[in-house]
Amino acid sequence: MNNQSISGAMLRDLFLGGAANLEKHKAYIDSLNVFPVPDGDTGTNMSMTMQGAVKDLRGMSDSVTVSEVMDAVSNGALRSARGNSGVILSQLFRGYQQACKGKDELDVVLFAEALETGTNKAYNAVLRPKEGTILTVSRVISQTMLQLIQKKPQTSFDAFMEEMLRIGQEALDDTPNLLPVLKEAGVVDSGGYGLLTVYRGFKAILDGDDIPDIVEEELPKEEKPEEEGANLEHFSTEDIEFGYCTEFFIVRLIDGFSEADLDRLRDHLTRVGDSVVVAAGDDFVKVHVHSNCPGKILQFAMRFGELDRLKIENMREQNRQLLEMKKRNEKEYGIIAVSAGTGIDEIFRNFSVDHIISGGQTMNPSIDTIVNAIGRCNARNVFVLPNNSNIILAAQQAKNLCSNNVIVLPTKTIPQGIAAAMAFNPDLSVDENEENMNDAVNEIVSGSVTYAIRETHFNGNDIKEGDIIGIMDNDIAAVASSVNETVKALVRKMIEKRDIDDPIVNLYFGDNVEEEEAEALSESLQEEFEDAEFIVARGGQPLYYYYLSVE
Repeated sequence: MNNQSISGAMLRDLFLGGAANLEKHKAYIDSLNVFPVPDGDTGTNMSMTMQGAVKDLRGMSDSVTVSEVMDAVSNGALRSARGNSGVILSQLFRGYQQACKGKDELDVVLFAEALETGTNKAYNAVLRPKEGTILTVSRVISQTMLQLIQKKPQTSFDAFMEEMLRIGQEALDDTPNLLPVLKEAGVVDSGGYGLLTVYRGFKAILDGDDIPDIVEEELPKEEKPEEEGANLEHFSTEDIEFGYCTEFFIVRLIDGFSEADLDRLRDHLTRVGDSVVVAAGDDFVKVHVHSNCPGKILQFAMRFGELDRLKIENMREQNRQLLEMKKRNEKEYGIIAVSAGTGIDEIFRNFSVDHIISGGQTMNPSIDTIVNAIGRCNARNVFVLPNNSNIILAAQQAKNLCSNNVIVLPTKTIPQGIAAAMAFNPDLSVDENEENMNDAVNEIVSGSVTYAIRETHFNGNDIKEGDIIGIMDNDIAAVASSVNETVKALVRKMIEKRDIDDPIVNLYFGDNVEEEEAEALSESLQEEFEDAEFIVARGGQPLYYYYLSVE
């Protein structure tokens, strides 16, 4: 292909090819975690963002313009963006849309400018941009391609794309040199890999490949903003600086409405309130703000268009009513646990856990999620079991936002959380329960068994892709070629570490293990450890064959 420009129909097909290629490789992108366990979700987030971006493209005719394609892609990605990588991808497309506004065709000069505009949009969307990520890959591509096209404006579109991929691969390969955590893990940045995967899909279509069918995942339903729901129950009336939650749309925007107008509106709202959200579509702006002067805000907003779907709520009065109702129904104790797996959920419920937060590796709940769960307990004293070392800090921050007495137990694993829940006694005082629950956590050794997604060297172990790895107290302690072999090696080390007579060993089998397999493994272990008691329970957790504990 030697032409220097492509039509809107071809651009449509490029995006369809990019989405299909991303969907095809999302599992591998997910696997590019800094640790050799299958816990990533970057590929899934980016793929679902792309699916939203191209949702309306298949119905577009061959007479579609480049501008129309980019409008559909940008708006679709903005609605469907998931995770940091998905949001950044949507901002890249937002920049492409801006550069291509009103254009019928896309030539290499315009494409280079679109790449630069997209990169700038993406960087501006991130509060503290970090190098060694998808942002770096995009920046290196855009800067290099802009320089190339300035020197060789006659470059064909095919050659342009080929050079893009070469430059992008070099930038991706360099990400471990910019982020030490990537270098230690022996991986490249997953978001940057995902972006190149989209561009490789572009190139495949340029080369004449057919567009594969996409098996679309169901896109998650849009959730209501937190300000509209559960978060209100945690407000303290005295702490509400701005009492009126104001939401509205600005429609029929004034002629010439621009990014400068959008910035002007956002700056004004920030000066007079907080919790400001200003989201722009092609022909509307959605506004959310907490302030003490909703009337003045509406008057200012009318400078930019007509107002629609106005909603003003008195958050102080809402909170007074809610607090009165909560006080009438308040109980003494509540327990919250982070869990992964239906069986684990049921175990927690059997031990008096009031609320389950779905989460774990790569699904770490936000502070607001934990605060909301604490509020729903409606208890004077709430114990929080994070059950993951990456969730403890968020739980501690959530504690600071709550008016009731919140006790965060530093549980780093699911078995530790189960031990703590088992030790709870509603007839004891808060201090006694906290002491007993912490003692229970300290008295067990935790383990888990999963598989390695790549070769690496970790903690003295040479690990090959596909090896079964055993983790003891968040450290790799056993590596073997089979699940049972790894479990046995791990149990030996766990029993040795616990060093007690007549230990109790709990095996919680995951959703990829049959109960008969777990029972047979337990019987085999019982033959080796005659003095131990083995208990098998269904955990139902994904990715991990077993969670284990020795107590």
